[in-house]
Amino acid sequence: MAASGDLDPLTLPSPKGGWSEATQTLKNAIVVPPVESDMVQAAGVLHADGTYCPQGALWRRHRPITTQPAMPEIVPREMSGRWLWGGVLWAHFGHFLVESTSRLWALDHLDRPVDGVLFVPKRPAVGDQVRGFHKEFLGLMHDDLPIRVAADPARVEELVVPGQGFGLGAIIEGTSRYRDSIHARFARDVVPAGSDRIYISRSRLGLGKGGLLGEEQLEQYLSEEGYEIFHPQDHSLTEQIARYKAAKKVIAADGSALHLYAMVGRPDQRVAMVLRRKSTAHTLLTDNVRHFCGCNPLVIGALRTEWVPVDKQRSSRLSFGELNHSVIGKELRDGGFITGGEDWPVLSDDDRAQILKDKGIKSDRFVESPEFERERIRERRMARRARRAAREARRAARGLG
Repeated sequence: MAASGDLDPLTLPSPKGGWSEATQTLKNAIVVPPVESDMVQAAGVLHADGTYCPQGALWRRHRPITTQPAMPEIVPREMSGRWLWGGVLWAHFGHFLVESTSRLWALDHLDRPVDGVLFVPKRPAVGDQVRGFHKEFLGLMHDDLPIRVAADPARVEELVVPGQGFGLGAIIEGTSRYRDSIHARFARDVVPAGSDRIYISRSRLGLGKGGLLGEEQLEQYLSEEGYEIFHPQDHSLTEQIARYKAAKKVIAADGSALHLYAMVGRPDQRVAMVLRRKSTAHTLLTDNVRHFCGCNPLVIGALRTEWVPVDKQRSSRLSFGELNHSVIGKELRDGGFITGGEDWPVLSDDDRAQILKDKGIKSDRFVESPEFERERIRERRMARRARRAAREARRAARGLG
């Protein structure tokens, strides 16, 4: 039974319910993995007669990014038993959290148990690989439930296909069934452990992850305010969750870690997010935290400029934002996250040059964002005009005198 919302699976998944909170059970379903690595891929679930099951598609924003595959000429794998359709299995941590877990809400709405969760790989070259964090997440959701990945077409004796209850787009707030399932099941036995103030850092991630110039300086300032500097990639999911549960104040560079925090966060916790790029992508992350945790995160956009790849000169997950520590300090102080912050200096030219060198951000690979350059030129022109107008006003005043 589905809640209010459109029951047509050819429409957008909706946080209001509809097909996003419905399930369909298929006998002898054909699961077809992608054969090409691309954003939009022909992959998904077919009925035994080869007709498409659109409820199994993965939607992102305004379109499905898995589309109807052809019926395979040969189905080399037979899977007995009853399986839950998990959809696309992402190796990227953030996309896994938001898109690969989007059907697990159905574990609370099964009339009979399943033998495991069945996925297809996002990247065909990955094959049937299952990563440690995949297994750990599912273990925190449901004890001893196996994960299988169909790297080749498979015929499944019985496949339960839930609607997409979470994802990127309007569905980022999750359906009520998805949120209820996460809140009731996920990591419920993990005991809080750690500091009551935590900064979730990206400073140890490599160049391929993008980041923040001046983040190490920010960490120093926050350490002096009593914050634990936490590098989530160095810890298990269980350890990360224990830290997030223990913290009363959480400051984070925007990124995938906040999607995990949102799953265990509470309304009484304070959250501040420091933006690392000039992009609207953070609005989805903000909405995720707001709807799952029941709080309004403080969003701090304090970039002096942004360094972008030479061959793709726009803000992206690969770009590096240069922090304005003065603005960050003021906003954190005004927001009640710190007691100081009024004298945090911005990076000097020498500091910036050294950081760029230390991070290996070379001029043949990264350049300053043209958008920020244009904005700075515009600000200088406006400042000159303001000074000129002030001079003319003083002359006019003297002439009147």
